[in-house]
Amino acid sequence: MATRILVAGFQHETNTFAPSKATYASFERGEGFPAMVRGDAMRALRDVNIPAGGFMAAAARHGWTLLPVIWAGASPSAHVTEDAYERIAGEIVGAARAGGFDAVYLDLHGAMVAEHTDDGEGTLLARIRAAVGPGVPVVASLDLHANVTQAMLQAADALVAYRTYPHVDMAETGARAAALLQRLLQETGPLHRAVRRLPFLIPINGMCTMLEPARAMYALLQQRERGTVVSLSFAPGFPAADFPECGPVIWGYGEDADSAEAAVQALYERMLADEPAWEVPFLSPDEAVLEAMRLADGATRPVVIADTQDNPGAGGDSNTMGMLRALLRHGARQAAIGLIWDPAVAAEALRAGVGAVIEVALGGVSGVPGDAPLRGRFEVLKLSDGVCRYGGPMMHGMLADIGPVALLRIDDVQVVVSAGKAQMLDRNLFRVGGVEPEAMKILVNKSSVHFRADFEGIAQAVLVAKAPGPMTADPADLPWTRLAPGIRLKPMGPPFGG
Repeated sequence: MATRILVAGFQHETNTFAPSKATYASFERGEGFPAMVRGDAMRALRDVNIPAGGFMAAAARHGWTLLPVIWAGASPSAHVTEDAYERIAGEIVGAARAGGFDAVYLDLHGAMVAEHTDDGEGTLLARIRAAVGPGVPVVASLDLHANVTQAMLQAADALVAYRTYPHVDMAETGARAAALLQRLLQETGPLHRAVRRLPFLIPINGMCTMLEPARAMYALLQQRERGTVVSLSFAPGFPAADFPECGPVIWGYGEDADSAEAAVQALYERMLADEPAWEVPFLSPDEAVLEAMRLADGATRPVVIADTQDNPGAGGDSNTMGMLRALLRHGARQAAIGLIWDPAVAAEALRAGVGAVIEVALGGVSGVPGDAPLRGRFEVLKLSDGVCRYGGPMMHGMLADIGPVALLRIDDVQVVVSAGKAQMLDRNLFRVGGVEPEAMKILVNKSSVHFRADFEGIAQAVLVAKAPGPMTADPADLPWTRLAPGIRLKPMGPPFGG
């Protein structure tokens, strides 16, 4: 009889300092993730670069029978509402209680905070463990930005995290989870777990695995995963969740305790030795625009600026105006910015039509000091339904619907305004609005790091700007209240509570 695997996914990265919560409707829409699907409809995700897709493809090679329950993800934001959490988690736990399977695989993020629980994944995994008992293997994949908790580690037989940021190895991580599950099902002996929690927070911009020191750290991780060391993971964490277990964690599994402990300890010592290198320098909006204009002069490729503090992939709402104001202030030419999430302005442009000039107050509703709506006259250059398929390495093949979308122009800056919110991680999100990224001199992306997967190859240079926004790029700038006492608020930074 074929091995039967219960499969589900529930993904959210929670910024407890962000302005907007994730409702059930957020998960229904997906907001840059696949829209909510249930049952056999989940099989359509098999060819999408997400962990569940990689797991399902690997399951087919193993000859397993899948029992798909639900896959739900929403754009990073403030807390998941209790209603949304309980409805989605309830479906997964209900299926677990019904039984009829040999193991459980979950596609999770690892940094979910709900209105009523700090540890969304730990709570879910504990409920599933209670439902299935100690004898059923439970394996989960996690985002690189997971805040891995003791409850998560205790409830799951194995957890495995991405190794790339931008996350181009999501499907590969699902396949690695399947390999761990296969080992557990074969009952070749217990896996011994080793864990180390690091004593400092890391800015998300410093976690990019295309750059040092993260690149070298993950290379070392892969080197140490050999012999009796079955699996190693390092989650630098999501440094915008105000609860005691926020922060980086290294963990691994081995056929014997000594090998697992030695491998994890070696990675831990490397991180401590390299701590100063994990700090990140930032440019002001004016510095970034002036440097971009200098670099773009005579260049044949665009200069890309990351508007990192309004990244909707980390809790921003993609509608702050600091970078647009800087572009206009300095007379930037052949520049484009996107996506600006403003459904009302998108609707006004749609009513006015292509060629019209509309006077509107764009964005600027974050409530963050230094941000305000930008009132001006914008020409409507193009309108679209906002439906496109991602062509870049991250989320490759996923159908996105961010519409309606309007391409507006003010001075020589093109602004892609969307009714739906999504991080600018794929060039097709510019193209669906009518901007050809390669033809521009300057591109401003509402993103922190994910955009690099599809934009780095066309960029003359990449700059990181710290304009006013909800996603504070330097964790030491956040008003923490509940972190673990003594954890450093950034690499080599001051300790919390000190």
